[in-house]
Amino acid sequence: MKKILVVEDELAYLKLLNSQLTEKGYTVIEAINGKIGLEKAKKENPDLILLDIRMPVMDGMAMLDLLRKEETGKKTKVIMLTNLEADDKILRDVLKDQPTYYFVKSNIQFNDLLEKIKELLEEKVLLPA
Repeated sequence: MKKILVVEDELAYLKLLNSQLTEKGYTVIEAINGKIGLEKAKKENPDLILLDIRMPVMDGMAMLDLLRKEETGKKTKVIMLTNLEADDKILRDVLKDQPTYYFVKSNIQFNDLLEKIKELLEEKVLLPA
């Protein structure tokens, strides 16, 4: 079973993602800010992180930056969840830290997010020629 770490400070959205992803068969780990998220990412080694950008204590940008400095975090798949539009300077700064993908929360449906999660977590087995 694939593990997804959801780092989100909006508790209603966090609970919604947890219940929807659990229903789809994923193991969900929750964190309400980047500091807790980073600790859980190091401890749990999730297959994917859904990461909000704006949060108290430590925001998603700082968490992603610190995660990418960790050996195990260099290739961790990350989907950024944000209320920012792509032309916002903050989001441009985030993209330099190479999230796997990002969604603007107000522009997505859960099914779109779920499809991207499935795509990123799909195990591709290459057979020898």
